[in-house]
This record gives sequence, structure tokens and C-alpha cells, in this order.
Amino acid sequence: MIKPAWLNKKISLRDCSQVKGMLKDLQLHTVCEEALCPNMGECFNQRQATFIILGDICTRGCRFCGVTKGKPSALDTDEPRRIAEAVKKLGLMHVVITSVTRDDLPDGGALTFAETISSLRAIGNKISIETLIPDFNANQESLRIIADARPDIIAHNIETVPSLYKEVRPSGASYQRSLGVLRSLKDLAPEIALKSGLMLGLGEKRDEVLAVFNDLIQAGCMFLSIGQYLAPSLNHYPVREYVSPFQFLRYKEEGERLGFAHIESGPYVRSSYKAKDYLTL
Repeated sequence: MIKPAWLNKKISLRDCSQVKGMLKDLQLHTVCEEALCPNMGECFNQRQATFIILGDICTRGCRFCGVTKGKPSALDTDEPRRIAEAVKKLGLMHVVITSVTRDDLPDGGALTFAETISSLRAIGNKISIETLIPDFNANQESLRIIADARPDIIAHNIETVPSLYKEVRPSGASYQRSLGVLRSLKDLAPEIALKSGLMLGLGEKRDEVLAVFNDLIQAGCMFLSIGQYLAPSLNHYPVREYVSPFQFLRYKEEGERLGFAHIESGPYVRSSYKAKDYLTL
């Protein structure tokens, strides 16, 4: 399938070099690099990055994701401190922290999320913090740890419509579990904004997308990102459709009409793309 004209963004290595060098020196991982994000050049040039904690190897095998799968290494207890150092050097005012899924850990890594948030709060500036979390196997204590750490936004991506889960997310993920995670977080910390993300172009139908919108709103979500799925390689789940910019605009309008407070929707939108705008618009 040939990419249409609106999907022609190139990654400039020159724009990436300074931030990449700093991250390498601090031995930190970003979703920008690990997931091969097409916005990396744009974000790194603006000295923005989305940090991955808990290592760079995921215990699950989602077919859409470019992150390495396998057996993770031991936890790096100094990682939260180094992330705070990177945030200070970059001068970030909105920080997004995500992670690989760590089904090998009893708490799924929730305590490391909390320690990272604590390190960021200790910087002293008025930094807003967004956590993009895995499902923690719906472990209520893990979700409580995240809620008690009080990030400004808790995001958990639904990713795709229920009918495609077995094909796209065959290893451990569950649509209903992810909705349950969002509902639990809303109960645990109703004052914290909830966010989710959806990929298009996997073979979903319009009525299925709108049904997901309704499910997310009923679960307590107020923010949503919608973007075009782009396969990281020929070995990943194939793109079934290139969704037009006009259709992305239609979904944004329909979603906001249904009740979302803010939606970023477009071919190159990703979970943490323009993340600070959700709190400022």
C-alpha cells in the first residue's frame, strides 16, 4: 500500500542529535526512539521527549509496537533521579513518563512510576506530570499507587477497537480490562484528568470507533489522542487503511460533541504529541 502525500514527514538526524546525545549520556530511554516515532525530529528539536522507565524490553508482544519484546533486565533504582536531571537540563514544564509492560514484577512497576513522580516534584518548579501507564493486569494496589502519586494526567491507551484486539494485541491485553483500569482510576482519584489514545488504519469501522468514544467517556476519560497507525516493519501488523486528514477532523468533532474536553486528532498524532496542550487549551 503506497503512503499518501500527507504522510511524508521525515526525521532530521541533525534536529535529534543534541537531545539524543544527552539521553545517551544519562542512559535514559524514550518512547520517541524505542517506538520509532515519526515526530521525533520535531519534538527533539523543541527539546521535548517522552521518557520510558522500567527498561526498554517489554514482556508483551503487541503486533503494532516497535518496542523490543523479551526478558527484561533488573530494575534501575537510579533511573528516577536521572530522569529528573534530564528534565532540568531540557527545561521541560510538562513531562510525560511511560513504560514498557513489566508483567514480571508483582506491582508491574507502579512504585517506580511513583518514585519518578516524586523525583520530578522535588525539582521545585511548577512542572506538570503525565503518566502513560500499562494496564498493570488491573492490579488495584498498583493503580492506587499511581493515583496516590498524584500526576496531573493519567493516560492509558485503549489502542484499537474490541473486534481487532485478538489480532493486534494477542499477548495479554484486554479491551474490557483497559476500560476497567480507567474506571478504577476515576474512582480512586476523580480529580485527576484521564486520557486515552486510539490508532486508526488497522481495519476498524466508523461505528466501532464511535462506540469506543462512548466507552471511554463512560469510563471517565476527558482527553483523547487519535492517530494513524504506521507499521514499524514488515513483520508487524499491516496497515489496512490510510485515514484522510478530513476524517481525522470529523472524528475530533464527533468526539468533542460526545463529551471529550480536548482531542488531538491527525495522521501524525501520537499519545504524547503536543501533550502539554491538553492542560492549556
